[in-house]
Amino acid sequence: MSLFFFQDANLSIHTDSPNLTPCFQNTILAWIPSIYLWTALPFYLLYLKRSKRGYIVLSVLSRFKTLFGVLLWCVSWADLFYSFHELLQSRTPPPVYFVTPLVVGITVLLATLLIQYERLRGVQSSGVLIIFWFLSVFCAMGPFWSKIMTTTAGREEVRTDLKFRSATFYIYFVLLIIELILSCFKEKPPFFSPAGTDPNPSPELTSGFLSRLTFWWFTSFAILGYKKPLEDKDLWSLNEDDISKNIVQKLSREWDKEKAECKHQPAPKKSKSNHALNHVGDGPEEAEVLIRDKRHNRKPSFLKALMRTFGPYFLIGSFFKLIQDLLSFVNPQLLRLVSNKDAPAWWGFLIAALMFVCAVLQTLILHQHFQYCFVTGMRLRTGITGVIYRKSLVITNSAKRSSTVGEIVNLMSVDAQRFMDLVAFLNMLWSAPLQTCLALYFLWRALGPSVLAGVAVMVLLIPFNSAVAIKTRAYQVEQMRYKDSRIKLMNEILGGIKVLKLYAWEPSFSEKVLEIRKNELRVLKKSAYLNSLSNFAWISSPFLVALTTFAVYVLVDEKNTLDAEKAFVSLSLFNILKFPLTMLPQVISNIAQTSVSLKRIQQFLSHDELDPNCVERKVIAPGKEIGVVLRSAAQKSVLCFINLLVPSGALVAVVGHVGCGKSSLVSALLGEMEKLEGEVAVKGSVAYVPQQAWIQNATLKDNILFGQAPNEQKYQNTLEACALKTDLEVLPGGDHTEIGEKGINLSGGQRQRVSLARAVFSSSDIYLLDDPLSAVDSHVAKHIFDQVIGPDGVLKGKTRILVTHGIGFLPQVDHIVVLTDGKISEMGSYQELLKQNKAFAEFLRNYALDENIEEDELTTAASCPCPSTATMCPFSPNGSVVLTRQLSVISSEGGECPNKMSTKRRVGEKKPAEPPLCTDQLWCVILQVKLTVFWQYMKAVSPVLSLIICFLYCCQNAAAIGANVWLSDWTNEPVINGTQHNTSMRIGVYAALGLLQGFIVFVSSFTLAMGGINAARKLHMALLENKFHTPQSFYDTTPTGRIINRFSKDIFVIDEVIPPTILMFLGTFFNSLSTIIVIIASTPLFTVVIIPLAVLYFFVQRFYVATSRQLKRLESVSRSPIYSHFSETISGTSIIRAYQREESFIAISDQKVDENQKSYYPSIMSNRWLGIRVEFVGNCIVLFAALFAVIGKSSLNAGLVGLSVSYALQVTLALNWMVRTTSDLETNIVAVERIKEYSETETEVSYWKSSMFTNLCGGILHRNLCFSSIIGIVGRTGAGKSSMTLCLFRILEAVKGEIRIDGVRISEIGLHDLRSRLTIIPQDPVLFSGTLRMNLDPFNKYSDEEVWKALELSHLKRFVSSQPSMLEFECSEGGENLSVGQRQLVCLARALLRKTRVLILDEATAAIDLETDDLIQMTIRTQFEDCTVLTIAHRLNTIMDYTRILVLDNGTIAEFDTPTNLIASKGIFYGMAKDAGLA
Repeated sequence: MSLFFFQDANLSIHTDSPNLTPCFQNTILAWIPSIYLWTALPFYLLYLKRSKRGYIVLSVLSRFKTLFGVLLWCVSWADLFYSFHELLQSRTPPPVYFVTPLVVGITVLLATLLIQYERLRGVQSSGVLIIFWFLSVFCAMGPFWSKIMTTTAGREEVRTDLKFRSATFYIYFVLLIIELILSCFKEKPPFFSPAGTDPNPSPELTSGFLSRLTFWWFTSFAILGYKKPLEDKDLWSLNEDDISKNIVQKLSREWDKEKAECKHQPAPKKSKSNHALNHVGDGPEEAEVLIRDKRHNRKPSFLKALMRTFGPYFLIGSFFKLIQDLLSFVNPQLLRLVSNKDAPAWWGFLIAALMFVCAVLQTLILHQHFQYCFVTGMRLRTGITGVIYRKSLVITNSAKRSSTVGEIVNLMSVDAQRFMDLVAFLNMLWSAPLQTCLALYFLWRALGPSVLAGVAVMVLLIPFNSAVAIKTRAYQVEQMRYKDSRIKLMNEILGGIKVLKLYAWEPSFSEKVLEIRKNELRVLKKSAYLNSLSNFAWISSPFLVALTTFAVYVLVDEKNTLDAEKAFVSLSLFNILKFPLTMLPQVISNIAQTSVSLKRIQQFLSHDELDPNCVERKVIAPGKEIGVVLRSAAQKSVLCFINLLVPSGALVAVVGHVGCGKSSLVSALLGEMEKLEGEVAVKGSVAYVPQQAWIQNATLKDNILFGQAPNEQKYQNTLEACALKTDLEVLPGGDHTEIGEKGINLSGGQRQRVSLARAVFSSSDIYLLDDPLSAVDSHVAKHIFDQVIGPDGVLKGKTRILVTHGIGFLPQVDHIVVLTDGKISEMGSYQELLKQNKAFAEFLRNYALDENIEEDELTTAASCPCPSTATMCPFSPNGSVVLTRQLSVISSEGGECPNKMSTKRRVGEKKPAEPPLCTDQLWCVILQVKLTVFWQYMKAVSPVLSLIICFLYCCQNAAAIGANVWLSDWTNEPVINGTQHNTSMRIGVYAALGLLQGFIVFVSSFTLAMGGINAARKLHMALLENKFHTPQSFYDTTPTGRIINRFSKDIFVIDEVIPPTILMFLGTFFNSLSTIIVIIASTPLFTVVIIPLAVLYFFVQRFYVATSRQLKRLESVSRSPIYSHFSETISGTSIIRAYQREESFIAISDQKVDENQKSYYPSIMSNRWLGIRVEFVGNCIVLFAALFAVIGKSSLNAGLVGLSVSYALQVTLALNWMVRTTSDLETNIVAVERIKEYSETETEVSYWKSSMFTNLCGGILHRNLCFSSIIGIVGRTGAGKSSMTLCLFRILEAVKGEIRIDGVRISEIGLHDLRSRLTIIPQDPVLFSGTLRMNLDPFNKYSDEEVWKALELSHLKRFVSSQPSMLEFECSEGGENLSVGQRQLVCLARALLRKTRVLILDEATAAIDLETDDLIQMTIRTQFEDCTVLTIAHRLNTIMDYTRILVLDNGTIAEFDTPTNLIASKGIFYGMAKDAGLA
């Protein structure tokens, strides 16, 4: 028997009935499965050892598998024993009859044992064994065919040994097939598996190997999504490895490890230098440490941490990519055999079948690769989001100032997204060069050295493209900068929208946004030029390479002829080259963009953290000085030489002027400031009530409980003490009322009391109260002081530090600390300070006469730009105006509602609950993507331009087909004497067609980009225009996060995602179309197959698009809450830290991210599910194109066969991309729809009506009320005082009745005119980031002298002139770098500048000390003496000398008269005055 491995060619290839030699059958074929199993075994055992899934009970299936395994072993060894038997019979069988049965027997036995071991490790379906059984069956096909052939040919000699071996082989073959079939079924789920506890586990966990390979387990979900709109409850739970908590823990661990490795310096010096980082000229030693640090320490690399965390999983995907790359070169090699006319008939069919099998394998492996990459991307995003969130809770205040909320949210949304997008194609970095090298190797074999000409073209294109990539990156950075500043500005505008409306400043701010936007689009336009260039280069590059190669090949030597085999094998290789060459530059530019993002994230994660040890929490050593530094803009320390020991259980009041460091002292005790020297010690748990209440977007009750276990008795007592009981009766859902973002539907006083109630409920040891009485009126303040803070309040016996301006309470406190300019000027009890007779005593004597108790009111009813839509009711019989406060929870426009008002929230409502119609889920389902959205986008682009673009794409593809048909015709040119004629003419036409295609590509992609930018400009403009003129009620009911999402994410999609997606879509669509046209033209038989394939394709596409679109919708709906929660957290970090609630907030954030991933994970799977099914359609096209080419071989010329098959080979990719881009387009076009939706919300009426009055002299007629001169407005918190002022500005429109100013009905005046002629000093001082001058005069209407005059009158001149940049002093976001009192003074300066005839003060002096308050009241009386002034006040002493006083109660007018008459009539006002000690 010849041991020559492959057989003689006559027996196996050049024959009509092929066969294999017995030797080959018994050795190579028999050993392949064994070699595979033994190679895979060690890795597989390692994997099994690590997987913990519980064990599976012995089932019938398992028993049968084992039984057949044992039988197979018996059959194999029967052969072995038979060989020994022959040996004993002194017949010597060949050695292979001993070796093969032995090897096969042991392998089969191993497989059988593996079945049981897998069962014990909880494996339900084994991929390793399925592949093994499949290989065994596949390899046994050869001998089976051979035995059948010999039997039918009747050449079988009746030899006993052959008979025996044939019998055992047939049994063996049947048993193998049974084993293969059995192994395709999966076992029951294991015992004790974690999946048991899950309410809605993913079927992926329990699906079999084949189901996972083809993503069959996803089918049920695709059908569900097609049948009905998907909801949250349809989504599967996340797998253990994808849960935020686990991912972020791993990543944080690696990042900490990385940071630890970078710290070589001894700790104390490091910490010193840490504090020095942001300081200027701190002293030589710190500078030295810094220099040393720079030398020794590399910066910690976040990239390393990411690689350690996610690298190993990602590498599995890379391995699949490697196999897929190698497989992609098999088909071009097979293509050269299809057109071989002399080969036997079975060749063609075998090759067609091989092409099909190879393509299917490629598909399966490619999608496994994508699966691993996309899941890695998803985990990356989760990890980065979690790490940023955790960091934002511990970052110092100075660091927080350096990145605004908008920027940090951008890190989470845009930058983390970049990582995710990059990971999917990161493997192209090594895969593209590998594919290029392989393609060139095969081309060299076909065309010889002339390939080098093609390579030269490629090499020349590389510098061109890298130049483009570098430039693109520069533009990217610039554009991100503009985008950040635009989002930051929008964030502020939306935060202060009410102020903009009140001051009629919309045009100025609109202009600022549009200016930034103009720059942003300018950069985009530049990028578009570059992109068109690179598109041109990349679409033309494969063609240019082919052209130069063919031209050089043909022209170098006359004997070189271009036949079909060479031309089309080369073309299909050039087509393979196209993908890596197209992707590589994209990946490189993605890497460039991601590196920018990485830098930004790394910089944020490297910010200084608050030192948890700066406040000593255990022991308190008396008498140490505390030196605390807050890094202010001027780099001065804020508090120094403070020596303060508060005895346990004492009530200490901290008083002083605006900006003297009272709040800073509280911050220092919380550990929020940076300590330079000395000690701060706080013993016990802390509760903190900030100066501006921080309210979460949750129910009122949740805000008070703040994560503590509910205790009804204690809760009721707290409500009682904080005077919240009466408010609960007003709120529609009682304490289950959902509070909007930033407490928007509560008045300032209610917010402050909720904030106080939170502190009282927490039962802490130490209470830091930063001006809690400021926002409430005098009798409520008295109630709260008596019931809560004072010596007999709920908190008696606790340590209380109270910052206050109210001097009426001072006699009742244990100690008073007087601060001036960050130092303690006096300290002692009330009596002691009076005795010392210093500045404080002087101050007291002046003011205590005016009032006994009093109040400083920082934020009140007006800050409710609130759903308290005060509606003017018909005036009641007694002729008063009724203002009712109603909570509009669901916005009247039927837009999205602010917070998912679920039915359970409505339990407490008095009125019948309306069905919560506008939950996000419903919203997300009802909007089907209609063609109208595409039409709207086309209108924005311009319809004519859209048609031109489509036409250009048709031309481009026509040129491409022309070039290839010409090539096919060229290959059929007859060869005469070893040469072809007309060569130069052939090359010329081919070149012309190809270059024409390239030129059209350039023009079309540029036109498309211009159209896209045009559309982006129009859509953004409409959105901005609308949002500036939307009624206030919309902002009260819509979370800012949601509106910001429109301006950031959705505008980003329209700017940068939709145009390239359309480009891809048009490209792939016309590509697929031209392929089908070419195949049908060359093999008309193909039309028969195209219809069923098209139907299959269409169905898969519809199922997929329906499901994928809804998943994307669910994903984007669940994304907003992540950012809303995040920005809420950032604004409340100090409170979260004070109450030590970081852990639970992290948990909430993780849960929100998980909710988001729950819809994102299935959408990854849907892409894989789709890909496999669509590519199967593509593979069928390859199969049929090849088959029909084989069948019609005699009638077709080789050029056409080559053309049709080489086109078919590239259709798979085009089809797949086409469905994907269709879906991407459908999902991304939603952004247009979302922006449209917000561009068409109802706007305020008549913004620019022609001015009906030019001069105001300030008489206001309020239907039955006539004001002119100075009016004081008083009433309990929530009585409707602020709402009344809002009616004047028509922020709230009157339902009935009318308001006239100077006899003109305000409802007939344009809003802009009306508001620009009234001035309000609002309750919440709102400042915008920018210069102080811009904050005072955004339209640049006034001269510098006028501005300085206003500052002088508002007592800010000293502060402003002490700043180095004077009027150009930069205010940070929200005016954070000014104290609340100073901000209030800035608002006063604005009013003085505008000097209109009607001035409204809404608790304008709340956060200001009495002295300044007095000066301001003076200023107002002198500067506005000829104007109508309406003052809402809690400090009654400020309004006792006003002409009239209006008393409101529950939205109705209770009293209206002069102060003296009101006191005499002993009504409500008298009671209030009495509480304040004025009557």
